[in-house]
Amino acid sequence: MVKSLNLRSGVAMVACLLFGASAMAQTMSSGDISASKTRIKTEYKADKKACASQASNAKDICVAQAKGKEAVALAELDNSYKPTLKTQYKVSVAKGEATYDVAKQKCDDLAGNPKDVCIKEAKAGLTSAKADATVAMKTSQTNQVASEKKSDANVKANTENKEVRADAAADKRAAQLKVAEEKCDALSSTAKDNCLAAAKAHFGKR
Repeated sequence: MVKSLNLRSGVAMVACLLFGASAMAQTMSSGDISASKTRIKTEYKADKKACASQASNAKDICVAQAKGKEAVALAELDNSYKPTLKTQYKVSVAKGEATYDVAKQKCDDLAGNPKDVCIKEAKAGLTSAKADATVAMKTSQTNQVASEKKSDANVKANTENKEVRADAAADKRAAQLKVAEEKCDALSSTAKDNCLAAAKAHFGKR
């Protein structure tokens, strides 16, 4: 029952976001879109230029942040102009990728196993973000179709939603397992074997 309520709340939230974006889209002309894109690109150039005063990896992190900010802003603009479940998905993915790119650059300040773990954790975060975005989009799609059809469609929608959530959970566990395995590499001999066994037992198939 709790999962069902959470799913309905999530779908309702997506619907509200799309409704609000749809209302905004009606007030945006192609000229508005063009002006907004120009503003976003101008801000990106200014942000990137500001990074020039920094050095080494701090500069790379700054540039990654600027690029991520631009990518998210463009995705949000597209979603505001022509809101769909797909454009909302792209916004979520853009945010996940922006966070990943910055996190990956920050890992360059580390070395050895800590750096490897850092990169795996960054990738796990991206995998999680994409999985959540996919679940939100696909469950909304199947529920939307089901609401337009008979009860048998609702049963099918529920089954498909469970499969999507199961796939997303499996992707997250796989990413988390890689992080755990990378941490185990810092150990040796029996300790490492025990660590790997524990990781597989915790993040294995469920």
